[in-house]
Amino acid sequence: MSDLPYEHLRSTFAAQSLFEDKSWQLAPEAWALTPEQLSQLEAIGGACLEFHHALETLYLRSAAGKNLLRNKPLLTPWVADYLDRGKPAHLIAHARDPKNRGAFPTVLRPDLLLTDEGFVMTELDSVPGGIGLTAFLNRLYAADDPATRVIGVDDAMIRNFYASLAALKPTERNPLIALVVSDEAATYRPEMQWLAHQLQLLGHRVFCIRPEDIFPLENSLFFSADGNPEKIDIIYRFFELFDLANLRTQNFIFEAWAAGEVVLAPPMRPFQEEKLSLALFHHHLLAEFWTEALSARTLKILRELIPPSWIMDPAPLPPGAVLDGPRAAGRALSTWLDLAHATQKERDLIIKISGYHETAWGARSVILGSDCSREEWQHGLAHALELAPTHLHVLQAFKKPRRARHRVYRPTAADVGGVKPTHETSASTVMSAVEVDGRLRLCPYYFVVAGQTRLSGALATFCPPDKKIIHGMQDAALLPSRVV
Repeated sequence: MSDLPYEHLRSTFAAQSLFEDKSWQLAPEAWALTPEQLSQLEAIGGACLEFHHALETLYLRSAAGKNLLRNKPLLTPWVADYLDRGKPAHLIAHARDPKNRGAFPTVLRPDLLLTDEGFVMTELDSVPGGIGLTAFLNRLYAADDPATRVIGVDDAMIRNFYASLAALKPTERNPLIALVVSDEAATYRPEMQWLAHQLQLLGHRVFCIRPEDIFPLENSLFFSADGNPEKIDIIYRFFELFDLANLRTQNFIFEAWAAGEVVLAPPMRPFQEEKLSLALFHHHLLAEFWTEALSARTLKILRELIPPSWIMDPAPLPPGAVLDGPRAAGRALSTWLDLAHATQKERDLIIKISGYHETAWGARSVILGSDCSREEWQHGLAHALELAPTHLHVLQAFKKPRRARHRVYRPTAADVGGVKPTHETSASTVMSAVEVDGRLRLCPYYFVVAGQTRLSGALATFCPPDKKIIHGMQDAALLPSRVV
């Protein structure tokens, strides 16, 4: 494919409010994936959806005190206790409501690291940001060279995002969809506004609104469009469930859903948004359940994808018992605090809060043991266990992304730091495409339509090699993905 010129990239981003106050490194071409990697990504999408189906079964049977296995007794009330911990009773009841049975997220986005062992999944997000950003990048990089096989060509991100939502109201020919973005998630409001506008251009009734724009009439939900009340058929919620308490219209939403007047996507079922579900996949007491609940293909994919993970439950053990977990100073653990004595190599571990908390998104709660001081590590352990009565943490083996190379634009004279796509650069600055080392996180976006996942784009975050935890940052490059 031909290179996208730096000035074209800079001016294109500068003209979009979608990228206001955002900055990253610019690159002349999309991230290259092999056909084999594309096939892996397509299989991963189906495996993630199948995992959600099995997780629902696990949670509901655990909560109801029902047996998990076909020909062997296995009761796991502790699973529901873990997944419900810290949530309000009304939200738990909503999650278990029979009308919610079979309700799954319409968007799935795993966070994949490219390691020497292949892809490793660190999280599975069902309320992901970046949908509008990835759609825009797909369009930008594909438009430059129509022969380029960008994943998500022909605006697949936009079309499948809509299809996944419209399918929730099959009786409505042109349902009104409200993309509801809370103030807590306001960083992502510009991209949701952009998405809504793109869908309006296609003739769809899609609007980006704030929670306070919603008002009830009888059992239905409305918002005002050009002074006229418009009935909402589908809400795409772009807010985390911990944020519900800050939404003064939340009761209206629950009441309209209970009356069957509005559909919610993703469903407000907190067990579907807990990181500890990945640790449940590795729990030794649940091994037979996953074998029965998942197809052999999905089981193999997830075993290769999900790194060893543990739930940091500080419940005391009987004398002589040890934890199912990593080792510290070569010894098994009798308490999670024993990890304070782990060697630097043994501290290749991540601590992060499981969910339902303001630090549970982004990388705000993440502590990498091998990349912090012993004092910081000890504090992280103690803090995680202190919060456990209401907010559980997950311990996960850290799989280091392998080094990769890609071209990014850099000043040819002197290094002037990160380039902000929305700001002017000096007229005397000459930018050249230079191949550099880095590490990669890949975020494929799957939209669920008619029970199938549609891979519609893959956002690549290419970070400098010294960055251990990869996320969007000023010195990273954000790119769509293409197949070569």
